[in-house]
Amino acid sequence: MRLHAALPAQLGAALVAVGIVTLLASCAGQPSPGYDLVIANGRVMDPESGLDAVRHVGIRGRTIEAVSEAPLTGTRLIDAANLVVAPGFVDLHEHGQQEESYRMMVRDGVTSAFELEVGTGDVAAWYAAREGGQIVNFGVAIGHIPARMNVLGDPGTGLLPAGIGGSGTASEAQLAAMETILRAGLAQGAVAMGFGSAYTPGAPISEIERMFRVAAQGGVSAHIHMRGGVAGLQETIKAAAAAGAPLHIVHVNSSAGDDIERFLAVIQAARDAGQDVTTEAYPYGAGMTEIQSALFDDWASWPDDRFASHQLVSTGERLTRATFEKARKTGGTVIIHGRSEQQTRAAIASPLAIIASDGFIENGRGHPRTSGTFAKVLGRYVRNEGSVTLMEALRRMTLAPAQRLERRTPAMANKGRVRTGADADLAIFDPATVIDRATYENAGIPSAGIPYVVVGGEVMVDRGELTSARPGRAIRAGIEPR
Repeated sequence: MRLHAALPAQLGAALVAVGIVTLLASCAGQPSPGYDLVIANGRVMDPESGLDAVRHVGIRGRTIEAVSEAPLTGTRLIDAANLVVAPGFVDLHEHGQQEESYRMMVRDGVTSAFELEVGTGDVAAWYAAREGGQIVNFGVAIGHIPARMNVLGDPGTGLLPAGIGGSGTASEAQLAAMETILRAGLAQGAVAMGFGSAYTPGAPISEIERMFRVAAQGGVSAHIHMRGGVAGLQETIKAAAAAGAPLHIVHVNSSAGDDIERFLAVIQAARDAGQDVTTEAYPYGAGMTEIQSALFDDWASWPDDRFASHQLVSTGERLTRATFEKARKTGGTVIIHGRSEQQTRAAIASPLAIIASDGFIENGRGHPRTSGTFAKVLGRYVRNEGSVTLMEALRRMTLAPAQRLERRTPAMANKGRVRTGADADLAIFDPATVIDRATYENAGIPSAGIPYVVVGGEVMVDRGELTSARPGRAIRAGIEPR
């Protein structure tokens, strides 16, 4: 009887012991088994925490649930030995918000892409057109440019004004109508407000400052393609300060040109004075824009040799005065060559510059920055030249752009990180081979050395090839992705 009575007591003690061990393991943060996806043996690099070590990442659904020193088990395991596991890249400046561009950018490691310079004039319709899932996550700004085009009756059918929307002077009633459009866009979930004073020469700085005030009232950053060189930069920063608007200067390398060091110094001085100012750069010496834009309104006064630095995207040909005039009438996009490698390197090396592509591709034609911006920074400027460290480059591709948006858009607080609870958006690349391959003549060549990209917990790039998944979700201010 004593023996039989002792067995339940021993069993109970054993069960208590097991429970204690389980509880201790739970308190110690040990991961539980059985993830949907495990990224094993990779060099996990998280710019937020500074983590740079071999770890195992466990994903359930759309969320990272473990970053573990111990191996994990899961339905799908990717062996990332000798590869870097980084947050998915966040591109703040991507005009190619359609399938073809998404297919290129995701193979460059991008998992979230935003149209924040030009933006849209109808935020609700923009998001509605992309419902049902895309290749990457996506978001948009409400734009001063499209609002101005709408109110002034611009004849342009592209992104940019082709007439009065750029050059015209707005009346008080028209300024009020623009404000109404901008406020409506913010109410519909726009993550930022876009501006392009370089494309709207008819808008005095007083108009820009007035619209900056709408951005400030809505709690969003103002992303601007500014005009006027260093003086224009100082004027823009002053206007943003007066309005109380967070300011983001797009493609500092393009806007600054020969004055890149002075541009960066002016931005740093504003930051040192306590103003919220950020900027971005892409790693190429040529820009691209619509040939009918106001940037080229003075083309007839150019010397003949200037036209050769312009390359028509549709054909790849370098232009002459005659062919430029013809293209100006028919429309299209043009690549503008001219910046030196030294200027590009100065921008990419600066800790101020978030990495953003300013990309767009259509029917295989466009700028190589759409397909290769992030791989080029990692391959050329990090690995080959050592102009920037790997962790610093990743910070400016992931954490910094997420932080630029997260005050207005809380969903961004879980992007740009590799940590428990963060969104499962990951770029997994080989630091020894990652490189861009697209050219000005063929922008549709994908980057190399990025074998896996995970978007929303689903493998979107698998061994370098696209899958059929559509995990990308809308990112809207105040609204969590679905």
